[in-house]
Amino acid sequence: MTAWTPDQPILEIENLSISFFTRLREIPAVMDFSCTVMPGEAMGLVGESGCGKSTVALAVMRDLGVNGRIVGGTIKFKGRDLTAMSQDELRTLRGSEIAMIYQEPMASLNPAMKIGAQLAEVPMIHEGMSRKDALALARQLVADVRLPDPDRILNSYPHQLSGGQQQRIVIAMALMSKPALLILDEPTTALDVTVEAGIVDLVNDLAEKYGTSMLFISHNLGLVMEVCDRITVMYSGEAVETGNIKDVFDKMRHPYTQALFRSIPLPGADKTSRPLRAIPGNFPLPHERPPGCNFGPRCDYFQAGRCDAVDIAMAPVAGDTRHDSRCLKFDEIDWAAPLAAGEHHDRSEIGDVVLKMDDVRKYYEVAASSLFSGGDTKVVKANETLSFDAREGETLAIVGESGCGKSTFAKVLMGLETATAGKIMLFDENVQNTPIQQRNTDTVSSLQMVFQNPFDTLNPSMTVGRQIVRALEIFGVGDTDAERQQRMLELLDLVKLPREFATRMPRQLSGGQKQRVGIARAFAGNAKVVIADEPVSALDVSVQAAVTQLLMDIQREHRTTLLFISHDLSIVRYLSDRVLVMYLGHVVELGTTDQVFAPPYHPYTEALLSAVPIADTRIEKKRIVLEGDIPSAVNPPPGCPFQTRCRWKSQVAGGLCDREMPPMRKLGDGHQIKCHLSEAELAGMEPVFKIAAE
Repeated sequence: MTAWTPDQPILEIENLSISFFTRLREIPAVMDFSCTVMPGEAMGLVGESGCGKSTVALAVMRDLGVNGRIVGGTIKFKGRDLTAMSQDELRTLRGSEIAMIYQEPMASLNPAMKIGAQLAEVPMIHEGMSRKDALALARQLVADVRLPDPDRILNSYPHQLSGGQQQRIVIAMALMSKPALLILDEPTTALDVTVEAGIVDLVNDLAEKYGTSMLFISHNLGLVMEVCDRITVMYSGEAVETGNIKDVFDKMRHPYTQALFRSIPLPGADKTSRPLRAIPGNFPLPHERPPGCNFGPRCDYFQAGRCDAVDIAMAPVAGDTRHDSRCLKFDEIDWAAPLAAGEHHDRSEIGDVVLKMDDVRKYYEVAASSLFSGGDTKVVKANETLSFDAREGETLAIVGESGCGKSTFAKVLMGLETATAGKIMLFDENVQNTPIQQRNTDTVSSLQMVFQNPFDTLNPSMTVGRQIVRALEIFGVGDTDAERQQRMLELLDLVKLPREFATRMPRQLSGGQKQRVGIARAFAGNAKVVIADEPVSALDVSVQAAVTQLLMDIQREHRTTLLFISHDLSIVRYLSDRVLVMYLGHVVELGTTDQVFAPPYHPYTEALLSAVPIADTRIEKKRIVLEGDIPSAVNPPPGCPFQTRCRWKSQVAGGLCDREMPPMRKLGDGHQIKCHLSEAELAGMEPVFKIAAE
């Protein structure tokens, strides 16, 4: 065997096929998958849940479990075939030459070991390094991943760190032996967009510093564009398109890639004039794939007798380097043709105020204990002086990082918590001090919530129909069982689910279908105000587009007021009428979507916008990465809550930001900002992103 040289691929996957074996059948998870990663190159692997991205990563690590088996093809790392290696050879390779970073950082950390000891283990095991040298290297890498006070971090346990800090530690651990290949499986999914931006910068810098090649798995096309040089799009176990980022983004040559881009809210999408387009149909189950092209049943360009006649191989796209597509018709399709005009909706009329909050505060008292270093009772100020109103038929988005008080505010509104002070008027009723148990049925049914995780909100032992009927019984809808049964079927129609789903159990539904059941249940009592708490963040982009469209359709029909809690500013820009930005319990900016997404911004809004990954190669973006995490609500900073992370602080004279809480300033037309910056400085702010000249 000839020795590997740096002009050859680090990773070369050829015609890889992977199956999982159950007692009933062989389930093919990945078929005929090929992908090449050159030294120093970052390859993005994208596609919907269940398309086989993580299975490919686990196959590279040779960690497919008891049931998984590579049934065809080869995986070569530096010219050596991983599929032919013994377990001892693989053990030597894993961690030292190939490292993997998982989606959930706590799954990779030992809760009973201090961070320093966990990091030092890696070079001690793989390289036989002394403990002293390993700890010194660990300290250097903790500084490299931009964590403050490395000595304190090394002496901490995992639970003492935030999610973003834990993920940085996992990255440091993966880099301890300076691997040649780093596999990242959705490394930022559970993190805030601001933390995600910091991790993305970090990964890019470290890859450059250590010359590491990367296989970056994600369903976020914007993120892949920021991290990767090349991209491979997967659908139902197959690679359907691969190429340079710019080629695939600007000159896509597979209908599935095109459909993915049409279902994400890029700048220019508009809920009334240019709505998102969900991919029709459902993802095929692995043992029910169609003949010929897997994407055929959902494809706009499908041709019976041709696309379903034979297995389709990857073919090169003329004129581009290493750009391939698994489509028989990619030379015949007019890729530049404008999207056929979808359904055009008139902009909804915004009605009267239905919900008004005045100076609402929510404090929690935390009992003194050894956990909180003894002493007096501590007060957690979760919400501070929240004031806003919401109108009939309006979508008001509430945005901010984890820990800013968004969900606390939702709980207070729902009556799951009562406010410490202030006034909450729902229609003409003050519900501020009324817990949900004491609210009348009308109030409960008119104010409902759709939760982030559809799996946790459905009873696994009850059919879908029974769960909706139960809600109708509680809300007193219908006089007889037959009426309620009929209303339940109408609600399934409303959320565009087949009526036969009434007899199904939740486990038989996909994530997007479960979320639709949650929405049907929320609207069972003809809800007037619906709080949607991150309702699409756990869903694939195509399902996200469908569920978002569904919420908009229901809102148009029923004139519902929608309070949309999210950290995804792309979706907020697409569907909201007004935006409320929260930071550490405070409203720091409030205005129409156009006002909030264009300067002048609050410095925090500016940083949030800058952190959003946008899957458009024409967008030029100003990079503002926030250092540090949101301060603790137990011990908030004096003065402006944002002053510890603000890049504009030096512009304000006399240390005002450190001393005084800024007033809420009205900039006209309902636009408000809580900031000490002068009118001139606010007026001189530049846009965070603009479309580059062609």
